[in-house]
Amino acid sequence: MTIKLLAIGKTDNKQLQTLIADYQKRLRHYIKFDFEIIPDLKKAKNLSAIQQKQKEGELILSRINPTDILILLDENGKQMDSVVFSQYLQKHMNSGIKQLIFVIGGPYGFSEEVYNKAQGKLSLSKMTFSHQMIRLFIVEQLYRAFTILKNEPYHHR
Repeated sequence: MTIKLLAIGKTDNKQLQTLIADYQKRLRHYIKFDFEIIPDLKKAKNLSAIQQKQKEGELILSRINPTDILILLDENGKQMDSVVFSQYLQKHMNSGIKQLIFVIGGPYGFSEEVYNKAQGKLSLSKMTFSHQMIRLFIVEQLYRAFTILKNEPYHHR
């Protein structure tokens, strides 16, 4: 199985980029992992929130294969602790799917078409975080989940 993280827009913060890259490298020890940045829309300031979500949604859906499992990182999604999240990943790996995709949307969230295509929604917290920080949090949680599954000491129970 491959895990892919899709995110709208690049990260300008060099420190965050370094931390994300570190966890990506660690994660690749356990599973094939891809992180794809969908470029920011050009002239987004001229678009309404609905138009922006629609255009971003088209870009997201163009990167999804019919057999992919699509999970949206969404404030209204299901919350899990790290152990339950590791079990969630194991369940997907056991199901034989080829690719599990987590998506971080743009500033206004997702279009209806993206919501309709998704097989699940996941919330990392009830608090609001920048889209830049969420990239680090999800990659770290993926790494943590694999260390839990392998009974490695990174996650202390």
